[in-house]
Amino acid sequence: MLGAIAGDIIGSAWERTGEKRLDFPLFTASSRFTDDTVMTVAIAHALLDGRDYAEAMRDYGGRYPYAGYRLRFARWVRDPTIGPYGSFGNGAAMRVTPVAYAARSVEQVLEEASRSAAPTHNSREGTAGAQATALAVFLARTGEEKQTIRGEIARRFGYDLSRSVDEIRPHYHLDMRAERSVPESIICFLDADSFEGSVRNAVSLGGDTDTMACIAGAIAEAYFGAVPEPIEREVENRLPAEFLQVVERFTERYGINS
Repeated sequence: MLGAIAGDIIGSAWERTGEKRLDFPLFTASSRFTDDTVMTVAIAHALLDGRDYAEAMRDYGGRYPYAGYRLRFARWVRDPTIGPYGSFGNGAAMRVTPVAYAARSVEQVLEEASRSAAPTHNSREGTAGAQATALAVFLARTGEEKQTIRGEIARRFGYDLSRSVDEIRPHYHLDMRAERSVPESIICFLDADSFEGSVRNAVSLGGDTDTMACIAGAIAEAYFGAVPEPIEREVENRLPAEFLQVVERFTERYGINS
């Protein structure tokens, strides 16, 4: 789960800058956690304590109201009478990582990812983005090779994962739709040989940098086995104590490769 949070924090400094370099500094004075981290922690807390997903997300969103939520989601957080609003964005994908560790089968991953998306992203595209991300993390943490991950995600969701980061980068721009950012985020992992390389790839596309690095980082942590210690230290220094407590509890219960 820390891989998703690390990607979010690293990508946050480059949001809307159109950054296309790979050699950017990983951490700057403006590197911070955003709504991606807040909602990832909320989903983890819900799984740990058997809380309703919507209730947990509203709880955390209310306590961290300035994390960069989009307008409709911010309204949803504030008003418990608002139901799912059919979002086809990548918000359900950015928060789904804990599901991939709590689940024990492909079927359970897909079902629980859909449940975690349903309070807001109850569209086909939004749900598919969450399911594809969760399945990629699950396959990575259970020891599948990249070619298997690529093939399974492409077959189940119709994503074109045959492209490379270098092919995508020159023409890519900010796009928060799940179908135009989740496949690209997965490719950023598939094209990398390390956790750091996965996150750098995601930022270098110049799109929705925090969310795309969050998704790529989540899969990379599961595949490569850990977040590098220097990155972990920088990330932990930027998180509230209660977030760190949830991460620690979640890791103790579900582990990284269990």
